[in-house]
Amino acid sequence: MSATQHGMDVPHIVALLGAAVVAVPLFKRLGLGSVLGYLAAGLAIGKFGLGLFSDGQTILHVAELGVVIFLFVIGLEMKPSHLWYLRRQIFGLGSLQVVIAAALLTAVGMAFGFSWQVSFVGAAGFVLTSTAIVMSVLGERNELGTSS
Repeated sequence: MSATQHGMDVPHIVALLGAAVVAVPLFKRLGLGSVLGYLAAGLAIGKFGLGLFSDGQTILHVAELGVVIFLFVIGLEMKPSHLWYLRRQIFGLGSLQVVIAAALLTAVGMAFGFSWQVSFVGAAGFVLTSTAIVMSVLGERNELGTSS
């Protein structure tokens, strides 16, 4: 299947890239980080902004591609020797933080009337995504190697 069959044509792709090229440097200059710039660019041209992307399937495909590229970039920035040095903090405290946050957010979802399965999947996705975003922000600020 071609990109056009999924609702993606050249003007949409140019608008997507153009919004990112404008928003990301602006947000970085304001000290807010590139991740917020990408989110703002998506909001500006998405369903609730200019409305260039209104098809749910198209938005889903673009979002999935963005997540894959984002995780790839984070993986490129990680050094195996640094990960090995931090293994106790990552697997001990990091795992504990993920489990506790996922449990708390699952409880919040259930309090709003969602089933435990839906609440857990949403909570786990949020916790893991926020961890990746924090890693990206720390990398931009060159704070990945600091102890605090």
